[in-house]
Amino acid sequence: MAPGKRIFVGLSGGVDSSVAALLLKQQGHEVTGVFLRCVNLDGCADADAEDARRVAAHLGIPFFSWDFEERYRSSVVDPLIAGYAAGETPNPDAHCNREIKFGAFLDAALRAGADAVATGHYARTVEKSGEVFLAAGVDASKDQSYFLALLTGEQLARAVFPLGELTKSEVREIAAGAGLPTAAKKDSQGICFLGKVSLSEYLKTQIEPQPGTVHDVAGKIIGEHDGAAFVTLGQRSGFRITAPGRGGATPAYYVVKRDIARNVVTVAEAGDGSLSMRGVRLDRVVANASVREAAGAGIPVLVRTRYRQELAPATLRAEGEGWAVTFGGPHPISAAGQLAVCYDPSGVVLAAGTITETL
Repeated sequence: MAPGKRIFVGLSGGVDSSVAALLLKQQGHEVTGVFLRCVNLDGCADADAEDARRVAAHLGIPFFSWDFEERYRSSVVDPLIAGYAAGETPNPDAHCNREIKFGAFLDAALRAGADAVATGHYARTVEKSGEVFLAAGVDASKDQSYFLALLTGEQLARAVFPLGELTKSEVREIAAGAGLPTAAKKDSQGICFLGKVSLSEYLKTQIEPQPGTVHDVAGKIIGEHDGAAFVTLGQRSGFRITAPGRGGATPAYYVVKRDIARNVVTVAEAGDGSLSMRGVRLDRVVANASVREAAGAGIPVLVRTRYRQELAPATLRAEGEGWAVTFGGPHPISAAGQLAVCYDPSGVVLAAGTITETL
């Protein structure tokens, strides 16, 4: 991006967004820092806002705190609760990026005169034949393209990711060298609005626990759980095995099915075929026009259905109103509501959608 653009940076109070703002200022842009106030359950928002303010003061840039709590609750938190209650596994961070950081925040920034918004995500954008694509960050251990894959081409055209070409260690070095107040601050972990509160703990305050039975794949009752809505496919925790295994030892079990209506959780031992799938059907697919056209005949892609999962070869095909991903071999099972993100070999995101069915 040519120097001199007016860019609003989402300052979270962490080291990554701090360095993003620093780099943009060094590149000659007119930078404004904005702290996005959303739902915050562990009470850390005030401290994070103060850290963001200190960074802005250190950099000598304007600073604002904008309130998006109502929009965040309606577009991220409420769908999360409804999804789990219905037996799905939504991805709140991906929806936050689409609806808040590059939705409500981007819209407000443009109204305030910004040319673009920036964040501290480890991702890149690339332009091909007039279309803007998302691409993985160069630091594979920190790449966050999975959580940004629902952004449209229009949103990506106004998005700036200054850390996309950097590694985390390089970002820490830049922060320390510039004396940023957040240089040594630890990274946040887990779902954005929960902070230190676990997802299971939070869901139990929103969905009434309903104890039920755990079955093995043969239908035998072997344990108990607090509610089928509180677990997801492939999960090893969230239930209690009460029946001893063969020889008295209890093997590791993983969730392979949730029956919300009957409140039954079915589990299987590692290596069981029910823990894998051959493909998924997708809804609400985000893809550029060129990809949509090519996908009618099927295109080879590399896919992940969970963050940091190894990329798996597959074929992406547009089938009428729906899309399908067919893997080249067995793939770890995923739940409805999770994302499937499709890449080309260079790390460019070709398409992403919400899983509706496993095949």
